[in-house]
Amino acid sequence: MATTDDGTRTTFLGEVKSAVTPHASLLVLGVLGLVIAFITSYTGAFHHPAPADVPLGVVAPPQARAQLVGKLDRLPGSPLDPRALPSERAARQQLADRTIDGALIVNPRGSTDRLLVAGGGGASLAQAVEIVVRSAEKAEHRTVRTVDVAPAAAGDSRSLSSFYLVVGWCVGGYLCAAILAISAGARPSNGHRAVIRLAALAVYALAAGLAGAIIVGPVLGALPGTFAGLWGLGALTVFAVGATTLACQALLGILGIGLAILLIVILGNPSAGGAYPYPLLPPFWRAIGPALPPGAGTWTARSLAYFRGHAITGPLLVLAAWAVGGTLLTLALSIFRKKGENPSHPSPPDAAAPEHPRPADG
Repeated sequence: MATTDDGTRTTFLGEVKSAVTPHASLLVLGVLGLVIAFITSYTGAFHHPAPADVPLGVVAPPQARAQLVGKLDRLPGSPLDPRALPSERAARQQLADRTIDGALIVNPRGSTDRLLVAGGGGASLAQAVEIVVRSAEKAEHRTVRTVDVAPAAAGDSRSLSSFYLVVGWCVGGYLCAAILAISAGARPSNGHRAVIRLAALAVYALAAGLAGAIIVGPVLGALPGTFAGLWGLGALTVFAVGATTLACQALLGILGIGLAILLIVILGNPSAGGAYPYPLLPPFWRAIGPALPPGAGTWTARSLAYFRGHAITGPLLVLAAWAVGGTLLTLALSIFRKKGENPSHPSPPDAAAPEHPRPADG
C-alpha cells in the first residue's frame, strides 16, 4: 500500500495505473513493435549478402561466346545474369548507363582476360562480381585482371557517401515534418494550416539540400559530380519524405510518425542499396528498395556522382510521386477533416445559475 499526497491509501496496481495511462501503454507497445521491426529488417537485409543475377556483359569471340555465357549462367546459386555484347565499347557504354554491373572481356590470344567493374556504384558489388568471375575463370584455367572504369572518389570510401548523404536528408525530412505537426497538434486542423506547413517544409527542403551538397562537395570533397544536381536531389528527397510524414500524421495523428519511421527508416534504409547494392540483397529488400525514397535517392546520387546522370529518370519519378502524393494526401485529409467537423454553437446560458436578487424597495 502507498499513500498519495492527499493522504489517500492506494495499491501498487493503482499506482501503476495512475503513472502509466492506457494511451501511453499503447504507444510503448507501438515503439516495441518498431524496435522488433528495425532489428528484423536490418538483420534480414544484411546478415548474408550474396550476389544474385548480377547483370554481366560478356565480350568474347563469336565461336566461344554462347558457350561461355551458358557456363556463367549455370553457376551454382545463379550469381550472374550474363548477356553477350558485341564489343568492349558496348560493354563500357552499358556500364556507364548502369545497365550492367560488370563486363568480362575475353582475350582470344592469351589466358588473361579483363573484368570491367564500376566501383562508384558500390564497392561491395564490384568485389562480389570479381570473386565470382575469378572463381569461374580459374575453373577454366584462365586468369582475370580487374579494371575499375568508374572508381569511387578518394574521399568516398567504398562509395558510401551517397547513401549517408541521402539518409541524412531523409532524417531531416521526417523530423522537420514531425516538429511542424506536433507543435500545434498532430493533425492539421484545416487546409490553410496544411498549406503553411507544406510551404515551410519546401523552404526547409531547399536549405537542407543546399547544406548537404556543400558538405559532401566543397567542404569534404566526398562526392564528385554536379553541385546543382545534388542540391536539387536533396531538396526533392527532403520534401518527399517530409510531405509523406505530414500525410501519415494527417491520417493517424501522432501514430503517423511511427508509420513514417517504418516506411523510411525500417524498410527504406536497409533496402536502399547503400552498404550492399540491390543484387546483393535478399529478394524482399531488393524488390521494395527502388520504390522507397532512400533507395531512389541513393541510386540518383551515385548516378550524378559517377555516371554522368545516367539512369535517373525512374528514381526521380519515384521521389516526385512520394512528394506529390504526400502533398495531395495532406491537403485532402486536412480539408476533409475540417468539413467533417460540426460547426460550433454558442453555449446556452446556464439555467441553474441563480439570479441576483433585486434590492428591496424602500
